[in-house]
Amino acid sequence: MTVEQNVLQQHSQKHQQTLLNQLREVTGTTDVQLLQQALQVSNGDMAEAVAFLTEKNAKVPQQDETTYYQTSQVASDRYISVGSQADTNVIDLTGDDKDDLQRAIALSLEESNRAFRETGITDEEQAISRVLEASIAENKASLKRTHTEVWSDSPNPHDRKRIDSCPVGLKNVGNTCWFSAVIQSLFNLLEFQRLVLNYSPPARVHDLPRNQKEHRNLPFMQELRNLFSLMVGSKRKYVDPSRAVEILKDAFKSSESQQQDVSEFTHKLLDWLEDAFQMKAEEDREGEKPKNPMVELFYGRFLAVGVLEGKKFENTEMFGQYPLQVNGFKDLHECLEAAMIEGEIESLHSAENSARSGQEHWFTELPPVLTFELSRFEFNQALGRPEKIHNKLEFPSMLYMDRYMDRNREITRIKREEIRRLKEHLTLLQQRLERYLSYGSGPKRFPLADVLQYAMEFASSKPVCTSPVEDIDSSAPPGGTTGQQLPPPSTAEQDSLPPLESSGPASGPTTAPTAAQQQRVPIHKPFTQSRLPPDLPMHPAPRHITEEELRVLEGCLHRWRSEVENDTRDLQGSITRIHRTIELMYSDKSMMQVPYRLHAVLVHEGQANAGHYWAYIYDPHQRCWMKYNDISVTKSSWEELVRDSFGGYRNASAYCLMYINDKKPFLIEEEFDKETGQILSGMDKLPPDLKQYVKEDNELFDKEIEEWDALQARKAQQEKLALAAAAAAAAASAASSISTSSSSPQPMSIESSPPDNAVPQQDPEYMEQPSPTNDSKHLQEDTERAISRAAAEQEERSPEALLNAAIKLEYARLLRFAQEDTPPENDYRLQHIIVYFIQNQAPKKILERTLLTQFADRNLAFDERCKSIMNVARAKLDLIKPEEVNMDEYEMWHQVYRNFREMTIFMVTGLELSQKTNYMEALMYLIYAYQYNKELLSKGLYRGHDEELLGYYRRECLLKLNEQAAAMFESGEEPEVTTGLGIMNELVVPCIPLLLIHDTERDLLAVEDMRNRWCSYLGQEMESHLQEKLTDFLPKLLDCSTEIKSFHDPPKLPTYSTLELCERFSRIMAAVCRVPTEGR
Repeated sequence: MTVEQNVLQQHSQKHQQTLLNQLREVTGTTDVQLLQQALQVSNGDMAEAVAFLTEKNAKVPQQDETTYYQTSQVASDRYISVGSQADTNVIDLTGDDKDDLQRAIALSLEESNRAFRETGITDEEQAISRVLEASIAENKASLKRTHTEVWSDSPNPHDRKRIDSCPVGLKNVGNTCWFSAVIQSLFNLLEFQRLVLNYSPPARVHDLPRNQKEHRNLPFMQELRNLFSLMVGSKRKYVDPSRAVEILKDAFKSSESQQQDVSEFTHKLLDWLEDAFQMKAEEDREGEKPKNPMVELFYGRFLAVGVLEGKKFENTEMFGQYPLQVNGFKDLHECLEAAMIEGEIESLHSAENSARSGQEHWFTELPPVLTFELSRFEFNQALGRPEKIHNKLEFPSMLYMDRYMDRNREITRIKREEIRRLKEHLTLLQQRLERYLSYGSGPKRFPLADVLQYAMEFASSKPVCTSPVEDIDSSAPPGGTTGQQLPPPSTAEQDSLPPLESSGPASGPTTAPTAAQQQRVPIHKPFTQSRLPPDLPMHPAPRHITEEELRVLEGCLHRWRSEVENDTRDLQGSITRIHRTIELMYSDKSMMQVPYRLHAVLVHEGQANAGHYWAYIYDPHQRCWMKYNDISVTKSSWEELVRDSFGGYRNASAYCLMYINDKKPFLIEEEFDKETGQILSGMDKLPPDLKQYVKEDNELFDKEIEEWDALQARKAQQEKLALAAAAAAAAASAASSISTSSSSPQPMSIESSPPDNAVPQQDPEYMEQPSPTNDSKHLQEDTERAISRAAAEQEERSPEALLNAAIKLEYARLLRFAQEDTPPENDYRLQHIIVYFIQNQAPKKILERTLLTQFADRNLAFDERCKSIMNVARAKLDLIKPEEVNMDEYEMWHQVYRNFREMTIFMVTGLELSQKTNYMEALMYLIYAYQYNKELLSKGLYRGHDEELLGYYRRECLLKLNEQAAAMFESGEEPEVTTGLGIMNELVVPCIPLLLIHDTERDLLAVEDMRNRWCSYLGQEMESHLQEKLTDFLPKLLDCSTEIKSFHDPPKLPTYSTLELCERFSRIMAAVCRVPTEGR
């Protein structure tokens, strides 16, 4: 056999073993021969293999004893399943015809080798191609959507511009969040980043006879280099990885759609990179065995020692990603301990050869980058599909691997034996403690110390008997002993009270009841009928007890209680000490020499067949965790990582853990310039060809920004010209109307040409209207009232003096409104702009000009006094110079108030529709109200409305729509299902990023509730077309990206006068504020 044939044979066996491991994890089957038979029958199709094993399980009874297999018979296998803990609901299948199986396995391997030699593509790679092609198809299909564009970019390039040196995100091009999570984790390993960026293809690559696999690896490697270079030096906030995904898709031909699994993709990615570097290493070697940097970075070795059917064995195996079972374990060390020991391992340490089987794994060489796959999926036999395990699993930020190293084998065995002994003793102590803490023989049990305390309290209680009759007849003697009887009822009572039986002889003379009284039917008397027995104490107490008995009993109970409390404390102390001893068992320095620091956590949210991936990656330079969620890259914390990664809290949990050797800093160290000694950053990291590539892409992006800015400048200029033309037309119209209506000369003509530096201004619509109606009428009445009061209080009657006095009075009135503490339904800011300006500390010049504009209203009453004051006000406006009042600032403040009014109309309309349960229409109003309100509040506390109130009703609308859509989907009727999914795709899904972006607890819980409702359908039986629609929809719902997608245009606003707006605002606020604050 030639060297090339030997390499091909090894690769074929490696991929065969990878498929076996994946099939074992899904089905729980541990019989390697049966797994191989399933793969051979299904031609490598995982779904058919699972179906085959399910059918086989129904026919073949399970064996009582699990068969443990020798870890690997192929020394070059790098993907070994190292430990399997099968749950009770996980299928355990075994085979029986071993001769036939051996022939089938040989035939399968022979066919696999032949196919691999011909094409360079394995069956597993073809299966992965179906996923990649589906991702591309999804991306292309998303571009053709006629409804809301869920995956589209923002048209404004400034929104896509990278801020300073923030990490670059990766665009999700259709079910490719798994790609982003893995690539970002590897990219942030700076040693890996350098290897990829500085990779150069073999010089004689064109002369090599290469198969299809080699034709794939080098182009993919180049695209990965291009992608990494953009992630280093791009000016974009995020980059598009489509070309790298396209390379993967083009290497295979298939069309089946599903979402890719992170571990499968990582396996294949490292495989392809290893092959690419192997070609380069073989070219560079000079008579010595080539070193592959991918192998040295990610692969380690372990020693498998054990007994198989009574025969001892010892094999060295290579591994890459190390799989760990999650179910039944509470932390990572428990998972590792279980994976390192399988079966009846005691026989390994005994001198005699037992027929038992078992094995231990000991690491002989750990890779610099140690990756653990957390197996969070199991096969549900009842439902016939895999399910996700949501159990909580803790893992440390610093992991010491000494206890798993072969060189520490003996000391670890001693410590494991000591821990086993301690745990046995711990179990006995806990059982004893439980008898103290849960005392009793009945269904209800109590702590024994409390039982004794209650008995002591009972024994020492003094009997105090109080009967309800005492409330009627105060002369009744107190009862307290058995045999005491009530006094006879009064004459008035004798006709109504039934005879009372006595429990003993009478204590005094009583009137014997007559025969008629004894036979009389009693009349219901609520109080007297329900009275307690006269001698019943008010609280439990002993009836007969002597002082001596009480003294002895109290002494005994007190002594017993003290003994029980001491015993309980001793047991608890012993348990605590044992726990502490177990925790510190490996804390000595000799067992803390192999530290691995957590580098990245890949998180999966969702169920087994649908979900979303993102990554938490540690930044050692900023000393903080970063969250990489497709295009979004944000600072995070260990607390957030724990919440999302440990599991048990919601549908999110860690799926892959990447640790790095803490004693090898080169993995994450920046590169230094050899001449200057400075750290290389940005474009300086890149080789010349990639520098040029990034430079060209940045120039394209700069050009896009320039074109956008030019377009916006043209639009702004056009709007400015349109406003100026409208203002000129309004000024000309006003001048014409006043010149025709005036019959006498004015003290100061406002129609005269303004100074050259004066800019004609159109008064805001809420300050002046063309006719004295609506807003203007309300404002006009306030103005005339202020003038009347000024005339009554002012001695000097000149128009200017009256104007000044009226302005002061109006300002004082509005200042009182601004300072008044009002209920939510009475908002004075809506009644007058000055109140809004005062509360938000607008400049004094802005207030003065706004008040002058109010008194310059042409619609004031046409008596001489008002007309003269109006003319003075308008003249003062004309005389204001630009340097005195910044007109841009003046217009800005008025625009802010217009935005506030518009936002209020959005809010009022949305709340009114919500109260009428018209949630579809209400949602858009509330969404825009919340966004506009947040923008206003970001510039001042009093610029908007209650954010919590808007947030509550926004959430309520989304939850109600989600409920409606889910009910439609549950109906199963095609029109209803289509409508329900339309509501989700058009309304709910585009709104989810708005809830996620600010990361408030209540919004996150609402999103979690909505997702859980739809994820719950995954475990239910449904028709195939519904399952297909659900599978297509769930990735969109579970996308955790906070990118604000393209959205509906704002709904059209109704026109309200100030009075009408205030009335509607008051009514709706009075209604919604009745909801308790804690309810919101």
